[in-house]
Amino acid sequence: MRLDSNDFQLFNLPQLFEQNNALIDARWRELQAQCHPDGFVSHGPASQRLAMQWSIRINEAYRRLKNPLQRAAYLCELRGHTLDLESNTCMPQEFLMLQLRWCEAFDEANTDTQLQTLRTEVHAYRAQSLHQLALYLDVKADTQAATEQIRGLMFVERILRDIDLRIEATF
Repeated sequence: MRLDSNDFQLFNLPQLFEQNNALIDARWRELQAQCHPDGFVSHGPASQRLAMQWSIRINEAYRRLKNPLQRAAYLCELRGHTLDLESNTCMPQEFLMLQLRWCEAFDEANTDTQLQTLRTEVHAYRAQSLHQLALYLDVKADTQAATEQIRGLMFVERILRDIDLRIEATF
């Protein structure tokens, strides 16, 4: 293992968006078992510090690989294309209209049924968008289109979180 390996190399995974979450989990457990700081107590402070660095690095990679949006953004970065979230906020007109409609529906929802209906619609859109993202990254190698898809999915994640919080608050 090398600290400068990318996350996919570290976890011995193909550098693709589509991943097997069970395999990521299993590989994380293997890596943590190899370098958890508790296993280096008798090796002295320098070895414990190094084990701690490895443990932190493994956990960071694990979080990034497990989260589809973080994994997609990381793949784009590895391929030389950053998201530029601060300076690039352009989205297709049809997505902006959909975003507006969802925001209005969220604001106007008065019942749990209305919120659940909106949640179902947004979840379906999310699933479709993740599938499209996989095509952009794994098949077409189109990181420009992938970054646009990621930016849209970031909004989708936010509205889903808001819907879930409001649903939880009603119980």
